[in-house]
Amino acid sequence: MEITTEMIKKLRETTGVGIMDSREALKQVNGDFDKAVIYLREKGLAKAAKKAERVAKDGVIGSYIHHNNRVAVLVEVNSETDFVARTPDFGALAQSLAMHIAMATPRYLRPEDIPADVLEAERANYRKEAESTGKPANVIDKIVDGKLAKFYDDVCLLRQPYVRDDKVRVNDLITQAIAKLGENIVIRRFVRFEIGEE
Repeated sequence: MEITTEMIKKLRETTGVGIMDSREALKQVNGDFDKAVIYLREKGLAKAAKKAERVAKDGVIGSYIHHNNRVAVLVEVNSETDFVARTPDFGALAQSLAMHIAMATPRYLRPEDIPADVLEAERANYRKEAESTGKPANVIDKIVDGKLAKFYDDVCLLRQPYVRDDKVRVNDLITQAIAKLGENIVIRRFVRFEIGEE
């Protein structure tokens, strides 16, 4: 199948990759647009996995203040170089993350950051609930594990569904940015303020 300029342009607009990568993806899948998108996504994820080992010590602090001035967020997002940190895409990512934090109210960055006493209290509550159903022990364990996974999704930033597209988790958003910008990107820390909150 002939790869046309229109096909390349459409794939570029959809995925954000360069002309050469778009052309190569279309060649690899004989012009099938949907397969080309999947091909590029897999290639980008593989690149992102390789870059995840690299040190990210530059970056920006993204901020967001809600229109009613009752919620504000600061988030430190790191990249490997200041060159990438100064790009509009990186700035937009930091801004989007700050807005997400304002709306989704995560308490921790990742599950490993949850204090042991908080985790044990949640686990004990879920076990007590599950035991009241009278189900067998192996089923209770699965119920507790499922509820803990849901708890992680609710309170850990990297596991939360992104507020602008709930099919994408925040961690996936970071992975996509790594693939697009070509450097490791890390959310280092965040703080969320709300009027009247302790």
